[in-house]
Amino acid sequence: MITEVFTANQLKKEAPVFGQLSFDDHEQVVFCQDKDTGLKAIIGVHNTILGPALGGTRMYDYATEWDALNDVLRLSRGMTYKAAITGLNLGGGKAVIIGDPKKIKTPELMRRFGKFVHTLGGKYYTAEDVGMETTDMDVVREVTPYVTGISESKGGAGNPSPVTAYGVYMGMKAATKFTYGDEALKGKRILVQGIGHVGEELVRLTAEEGAHVIISDINEERLAEVSKKYGVDIYRGNDLYAETADIYAPCALGATVNDGTIDKLNVKIIAGAANNQLADENIHGPILQKKGIVYAPDFLINAGGIINVYAEIEGYGRDQIMAKTENIFDTTLDILNRAKAANITTNAAANAIAEDRIATRKKENQ
Repeated sequence: MITEVFTANQLKKEAPVFGQLSFDDHEQVVFCQDKDTGLKAIIGVHNTILGPALGGTRMYDYATEWDALNDVLRLSRGMTYKAAITGLNLGGGKAVIIGDPKKIKTPELMRRFGKFVHTLGGKYYTAEDVGMETTDMDVVREVTPYVTGISESKGGAGNPSPVTAYGVYMGMKAATKFTYGDEALKGKRILVQGIGHVGEELVRLTAEEGAHVIISDINEERLAEVSKKYGVDIYRGNDLYAETADIYAPCALGATVNDGTIDKLNVKIIAGAANNQLADENIHGPILQKKGIVYAPDFLINAGGIINVYAEIEGYGRDQIMAKTENIFDTTLDILNRAKAANITTNAAANAIAEDRIATRKKENQ
C-alpha cells in the first residue's frame, strides 16, 4: 500500500537512511555524483516484480538533497502503482538530478547520467520528466539503451506529454460523468494549475470542448502566451484553492492538496496531471471523501506518458498507444464506482487493484 507521505523536513539526517519515512520497501536507491560535469543525481528503484522499473528523470533545483531524496522515493513508488493499475509489465522507478536545468544542464552531464543508468543493466529505464526534453533523452541514448521517450526520428515514441495530457483528459471526463451523469466538459469551469507541456495540452483539449478554462502558473510570459493561443482566462485572484469551480486540475508539482489548502477547496472534482497530489493520502483522501469531492487518482489518470514510452520497449504503434490511453476513462469510472460501493476513498480503491496485480505476479514467480 502507498503509505504516509512526509515532507523533506521530516527526513531526519540523524536517522538511518533505511529508516526514512518515505521509504516503502524500495529495492534500490543509487546516489550518483560526477565532479567534472557537476552531476548530482539519485535513482530510485521501488519495485520490479512486474518488470523493469521505468520512470522519468526530473531535473529540479531542490532546496536540499533531502528534498531530492524525498521526491525520488515518492515518485518511484507512484510509478509502481501507475504501471500496475494500467496493466503494463513494468515496475516503478524514478530519477532526480539536482540543479537548475537552465544553468547546469549540458550534453556532458546528460551523458554522464546515462552512464550511471547503464550500470543498472536494464533494471531501470529512464525517460523525460520535469526539467527535461526529448532531446535530452536522445543524448542519454548515446551511452545507454535503457532510455525511452527519444525522438521519433531516432525510432522512439517521441515526447510523452501530449499522451499524458490525453489520459488526464480521459480521466477528467470519467470523473465528470460519475459526478454529473454526463462526460461533457462544455460549460464546466476548470482551474488548470501549471501550464508546462502537459498542462498546456490539457488546456487545449478542454478549451476545444467548450469548457471555461482558467489557468495559473508562476511564469507570467507563459500565461499570456497560452491564454492568447487558446482563448482562456488567466487567474488573477488571491487564492486559487478557494476559487469556485467544477474541476481543479493540478498540473505542476505535487502535494497541492495539503493541510493548508484542503479546507478551502470549493470544487466538485480533482483531476490533474501532477504526481502525488495529496500531501498525505491517508489524511487528505478521507477528507476529500467527506467533503464530497471526487478525486481521480493521479497515478492512474496521468499514466498516458508511461504508456507512450512503454511502446518503445514492447514495439507497439501509435494506434495501440492511444487505445490504451483512452482506456483510462473506463478504468477511472470503474474505480470511482468501486470506491462509492465500498465507501472507501478513490485512492484506496485504486491502490487495491494495483496491489492485487503485484501480489498475484509475485506469487506466480515464487
